[in-house]
Amino acid sequence: MMSRDEFLAFLVELKVEHSTYEHPAVFTVGESGNIKQKIPGAHTKNLFLKDAKDQLWLVSAEAHAEIDLKRLHTVIGSARLSFGKAELMAATLGVTPGSVTAFGLVNDRDRRVRFVLDRTLAEAGIVNFHPLTNTATTGVGQAGFRRFLAAVGVVPLVVDFDTMAVVR
Repeated sequence: MMSRDEFLAFLVELKVEHSTYEHPAVFTVGESGNIKQKIPGAHTKNLFLKDAKDQLWLVSAEAHAEIDLKRLHTVIGSARLSFGKAELMAATLGVTPGSVTAFGLVNDRDRRVRFVLDRTLAEAGIVNFHPLTNTATTGVGQAGFRRFLAAVGVVPLVVDFDTMAVVR
């Protein structure tokens, strides 16, 4: 599993421009309000989920998006969804609760996790995620984020959470 420093070095290796902001540990979107005001770009909330058929899912949405977990499975084509256990999250993404991040896909070497990305984030100029720990936030441009996803072999399923529809 990559550490935070190894991950940031990986971004440099990929030539992904990024800015990392140190801050006290935050565990929820609500706790991060004052911190986000100082960091440019779109901010995120990230959910690690498991469906009834044991498929793993990572949902990255704009911080204020409303995600209807009772309907989401019908949109993304999964079985019913529930939150994944912390141990499973650590084993697949290399992160702990409160640190869930799209950047954790770097640690999913077996590609067990399917990635759902909010349309708002897919269109944002800058997106912000924890760099594998919740004591910092790393912002990358859209092109850099796409370069990261390509490097780890992940193609996101883009969902518009306002309309609850897959974006083609």
